[in-house]
Formats: sequence, C-alpha cells, structure tokens
Amino acid sequence: MKIRALRPVVIIFTISFVLFFSLSLQGQSTTKAKKNYTEDEKIEYLIKSIENLNSAQFCRNGTYYDAEVAANHLRMKREKAGSAVKTARVFIDKIASESSVSGVPYRIKFTNGKEVETRIFLNEKLKELENN
Repeated sequence: MKIRALRPVVIIFTISFVLFFSLSLQGQSTTKAKKNYTEDEKIEYLIKSIENLNSAQFCRNGTYYDAEVAANHLRMKREKAGSAVKTARVFIDKIASESSVSGVPYRIKFTNGKEVETRIFLNEKLKELENN
C-alpha cells in the first residue's frame, strides 16, 4: 500500500524535473555565445563591409570609386603598413580613414545621397561586430 501512495508523488516529481531540465537547456541553446574575433578577422570584416556596399561610392582625394576598388585599395594600404597595423582600431585610424598622401578624410556616398566619413562608418561596423 505504501508504494502505491508514493507513485503519484514520484510521477509528479519526475515530470517536474524533466520540464525544468528541458526549459533550462532551451534557454541555453537560444543564448548566443559571443565570438572572440582575431584582429585580422575584424579588419577583414571592416574591408568587406565596404566591399559589400555595391551601390555606394567611395571618395578618395576628390575622386569617387566603386566599392570593390575601395576595398582593394584598403587591402593594399594594409599590406604596405605591415606589422604597424596590429588592431582593427589602428587600421581604422591609420589606414582606412584618410589619404596618407593628402590627409583628406575618406568618405562613403550612399545611393540616397548621404555621405559619411569612412572613419565613422567603420567604427560603427566594428562596434556591431564586437557586440554580437
């Protein structure tokens, strides 16, 4: 008799445990783990952010270039800078923000006519990447 009396308690406990455990796992699976990107990955992400602006124009020293040319130019500048560019922030500040010849800031012109300095655009992209 005593075993039969405990059976409903055991069943309720088991169901409660299974539900609690499955909800805990479900919560963990939806939590997005923050990826720690290397500085090289961050820099390439920034360059690709410009390269993927298919309809935008990149202004360098008063001349407008398409996104692919702009990305190739930034890759070339980065390569020439070598080990002087260790972080994405240094890349933005020393390579991707202004002309090393004239000192004039690079700009991106979007299809809606809005222009933004490349430094601002890339800092926003870097912040997005680091917060995801």
